[in-house]
Amino acid sequence: MKAKKVIVIHVKDDVEKEEFMKELEKLNLPAFIYVHGKLNSIRINIQGTKDEIREAIYKIRDIHKRIRSRLYANKRGLYRYTLDDIFREAGVSISAPILLKTLELLGETAELKDNELETSIPWNKIVELTRKLGKCLGDISLQTTRQIREVALPLAVVFNIDPEKILDLMVKLGVAEYKEDKFKYELVKNKEQAMEIMLKHLTGEENED
Repeated sequence: MKAKKVIVIHVKDDVEKEEFMKELEKLNLPAFIYVHGKLNSIRINIQGTKDEIREAIYKIRDIHKRIRSRLYANKRGLYRYTLDDIFREAGVSISAPILLKTLELLGETAELKDNELETSIPWNKIVELTRKLGKCLGDISLQTTRQIREVALPLAVVFNIDPEKILDLMVKLGVAEYKEDKFKYELVKNKEQAMEIMLKHLTGEENED
């Protein structure tokens, strides 16, 4: 038996409205919806069975909650994003340790829990940062192991250095080597030691300039 339900989503500004409408278009809903946007609210007519309407309302409210948490900082000054939302918007997927280490090197707060990232960096900047990491990953993914990427990629993006040059520098400083038989760069030291040695060298070079 078909039923109808109307819900109203209140938004603070045009940015929130645009983000919500963009996410709403991506939703795969079992129910039929008709959307009417007003100045500070969006009226949504939902038609379908009771179960379809219930599922639609849950999904609609969930995306609105996610949008608000990524557009507006909480009392601690932090935004909350799901990794899936970041990767989908950036059009690339990278490992969580690489993203977290990059944010840490940039001096940003970053805490990951159950695929949700709470951080001090705004939405548009984390999307841009993820795209940069994705591009660097594409440049060196075939010739590197996962461990070495977790050191090389954050450094490449934070210091704005070509990732290939970072790999060469890692070999020069003795923290990595190129394995001819595997056609891959691998770490010689553990990640923490390698990162510490690289950071000392890179910040030392900056101070000398």
